[in-house]
Amino acid sequence: MRVPFHKASITQEDEQAVLEVLRSGWLTTGNVTLEFEKLFSESVETQSIKEKRGKVISLAVNSNTSGMILAMEACGVKEGTAVITTPYTFVSTAACARHLNADVYFADIEKDSYNIDPAKIEEILKKDFESGEHKIKAIVPVHIAGNVCKMEQILELAKKYSTESNKIYVIEDAAHSYPSETDLGYAGTIGDVGVFSFYVTKTMTTAEGGMVCTRNEDLAKRITVMRMHGMDRTTWDRYTSPRASWEYDIIAPGYKFNLPDVLSALGVSQVKRAKLFFEQRKKVCEQYNKAFKNLDFIELPPDSKGNSWHLYLIRLNLDKITISREEFAKKLQAEGLGISVHFIPIFNFTYWKELYPWFTKENYPNAENQYSRTISIPLYPDMTQEEVDYVIETIKKVGLENTSGQGTLRSRPWLSRF
Repeated sequence: MRVPFHKASITQEDEQAVLEVLRSGWLTTGNVTLEFEKLFSESVETQSIKEKRGKVISLAVNSNTSGMILAMEACGVKEGTAVITTPYTFVSTAACARHLNADVYFADIEKDSYNIDPAKIEEILKKDFESGEHKIKAIVPVHIAGNVCKMEQILELAKKYSTESNKIYVIEDAAHSYPSETDLGYAGTIGDVGVFSFYVTKTMTTAEGGMVCTRNEDLAKRITVMRMHGMDRTTWDRYTSPRASWEYDIIAPGYKFNLPDVLSALGVSQVKRAKLFFEQRKKVCEQYNKAFKNLDFIELPPDSKGNSWHLYLIRLNLDKITISREEFAKKLQAEGLGISVHFIPIFNFTYWKELYPWFTKENYPNAENQYSRTISIPLYPDMTQEEVDYVIETIKKVGLENTSGQGTLRSRPWLSRF
């Protein structure tokens, strides 16, 4: 049997939504994208928080990466400034700052999770503050696998080290965390800006795409202008307003980061099922947790309120097995499981090693430890019970065949498949 790592949930309704746009004659950014933005805002809005902090403004973009560049630029990230983020993320989180000629300061992750450690963030902030440089413009926490970072502490740190002349923004990389509801609101709406991803493997998809969310109207205006060539008018306005389409001004050196209607149509259809997708993933994860909790060669993934369960990350206790993570992964693949590793820490990549010689695994022991023993296993909304059972059976089989001794269970012999 073969079980893919991920499979997008696409229905006839999704197909029909896209087909209607294709037949409409308007394929690029327009009314359907506006509808998608509206629906997305509603899906991450909490009334009590809206009353305190203002409404969520959502702006569709063609990728999380594009959205992160726009968010950073709007927050003043540029040459001579810096951002703080984690080495345990996909490289684009940090690369966006480099596209703006800013530096990146990396804070190690927490020992028991995959998320950035607030204590390590403060070490960097304190050093920057005491030096008098005040280079840091933003903290960029990444909610790895959908497990939300310690946002209250991070917000407090940003406030503590901001000055009258240098506000430190919090930009959430929420690529994994939709929908993630917490006491502070939904992930991606807690900080100053949040950036989501709708890449094909994410919790909902537009094939390629993303969304930038903020409650700050000034930031939203800047992102809107920079998203489309720096124009003072949107494409939809130019071609539907009585005013001539060629009458516009360029007020900034913008980008081409808009999301076309043909992709937004899929988003409109998918966003309506996002919470269903979450419940389906959560159900699978609950079965995984139950099956793996008594295996002493596996540590369950970190969990906290608001976890969207985008990924299921098993952590191997390498002292309990006789093979490496790489060998374990290959054996799973040989049995037909689609697996991955999230993520290769950024300090392993040539560009970053050459840019920052001090940026090595020795200086980020928690990130290196988690990376060395982590495997991402199949998880998607439409998994069948047969597929879930096979994933469980296969992982148990490979682990039990390669244990370093007796006692592969924490409390009792393995008496059943679950």
